[in-house]
Amino acid sequence: MERFNPIPTMTEYLQHANDSLLTIVQIETQEALEAVEEIAEVPGIDVLFIGPFDLGNNIGYPILDGVVRPELEQAIDRILAATIKAGKKAGFFASSGEQAKKYADKGFHMVNAALDTTLLQASLERSLSAAHGQEAPKAVGRY
Repeated sequence: MERFNPIPTMTEYLQHANDSLLTIVQIETQEALEAVEEIAEVPGIDVLFIGPFDLGNNIGYPILDGVVRPELEQAIDRILAATIKAGKKAGFFASSGEQAKKYADKGFHMVNAALDTTLLQASLERSLSAAHGQEAPKAVGRY
């Protein structure tokens, strides 16, 4: 009886690696936004991913105090539409669960749901509270 080996040999890995890889491009500059329809049509690209903080800063509409200005929202919508039209998947870097739901409801296929810095800070606060014998703080979230 042949045993199942969950760890492929290097040869097996190389024979199948390309079939299981995703190519993700980030749309975070004015130049990328202007060419998003062409970028979305490039064969081999699987996902167009938006980092709204970088995109907003680069196109002149930064996210300040958690506010996404209408011009940035229009840019995000343009990227999503171009991605879907090309038959690709769209990703969005949300920084909270609420924001993740908003963009998932818009049609994004892959959505981040929290900032790593927020998660690390919350974890550290819980650990330090426990170390001091205090009750752990409630979960935190930021835009």
